[in-house]
Amino acid sequence: MKKDAAAELLTIDGRDVRISHPDKLYFSKQTRASKIDVVRYYLSVAPGALNGIQDRPIVLKRFVNGAEGEAFYQKRAPADLPAWMRTVTLSFPSGRTAQEVVVDDDAGLAWIVNLGCLELHPHPVRTGDLDHPDELRVDLDPGPGVPWADVRTVALEVKALLDELGLRGWPKTSGSRGMHINVRIHPRWTFAEVRRAAVALSRAVERRVPALASSKWWKEERHGVFLDYNQNAKDRTTCSAYSVRPLEDARVSAPLEWNEVAACDPADFNIRTMPERFQRVADPHAGMNASPCSLEPLLELAAKDEAAGMADAPWPPHFRKMEGEDTRVAPSRKKSAARKPPREKMPLITVANSPDKTAALAGLERWKERHADAAEKLAVDDVLVDSMRGRSSTWTRIRVNLRHVPEEMRPEQETPDPDDDPTREWRAWRAAKRS
Repeated sequence: MKKDAAAELLTIDGRDVRISHPDKLYFSKQTRASKIDVVRYYLSVAPGALNGIQDRPIVLKRFVNGAEGEAFYQKRAPADLPAWMRTVTLSFPSGRTAQEVVVDDDAGLAWIVNLGCLELHPHPVRTGDLDHPDELRVDLDPGPGVPWADVRTVALEVKALLDELGLRGWPKTSGSRGMHINVRIHPRWTFAEVRRAAVALSRAVERRVPALASSKWWKEERHGVFLDYNQNAKDRTTCSAYSVRPLEDARVSAPLEWNEVAACDPADFNIRTMPERFQRVADPHAGMNASPCSLEPLLELAAKDEAAGMADAPWPPHFRKMEGEDTRVAPSRKKSAARKPPREKMPLITVANSPDKTAALAGLERWKERHADAAEKLAVDDVLVDSMRGRSSTWTRIRVNLRHVPEEMRPEQETPDPDDDPTREWRAWRAAKRS
């Protein structure tokens, strides 16, 4: 191992990996950790981390200014990719293609972490077959104010359903507020079929625990824990096991045994505690690849829902309109058809748009100060903090649902503060091009 003022050279399995600015702080608040600390963390759990990303194209989500800075997504492999690392060409719903990085070993893992990749975002396919996923992903996303106990309860309900259908789920904390349950499947079904199975699973869990779980895509209709079926759409990725999340305590996405779920606390798993756990219990998901399942039971469930008249659930906004999909517009903006009873429109207003989440939240607090009487009427889930994903970066939109505020007290839509939507220029260009 060699070190100079600007870099540290690691030799990993005979390959040299240069770590630039190794002492740069990636976490500086509750936990203090430098870039080299994060690299060493990943090398300490490398067999487990590689189990989730090996032989898969990976999107590089880069935090070049550390966990407290803004991240951006990089689909295309960097020009200075080492000769010993692979790429594979992926096609996207937009029709574009990209050469994406494939990480095969410890050296490749350290190399992408040096780029600022705190989180690992693999696609659910192997390089030998890019059109047929080998993983169904169940993403449990709790709404504002939803307690962690409810997330665990919904996770165990997912397990019960999977057990009844003869499928095996592998649980892990998301590393934030939710949980992920991955199901290894035979790579025989298309992305559309895997997503269709995920929609059926989400709706079935909602029927089993309707007070706790939701399969509704629009945030204004959700409650409790949202089962995000669209994480199975092509071009969507979620962070894999052992990923470091950009939270002040540097917590990580922790693979679990099912008997750990009922009592687990996501804050227990971070870059300081996970290496010791990995040495003690190894990787709870080490056997995942040996247990592929069939999607047929979930597809049969989907067919029953469709026969009962249930339309396809909404797709992500950048996908083309799909056959069988209902109108892709938020209920608060939907015009009632003459043949249908009118739906209640949610009184939503936007209060902040910014690439800086902290600035957006500060704008929300200023709005609350200006409209204190209305703010007192809001429930926890009336504040919608949306992480919006653009072509290469994320930004934050904050909306307020005034449904619990009497009409005479409802503030009018104002210019958001701040109002820095990085997609506005692109949307204006697209609208002009269409016209």
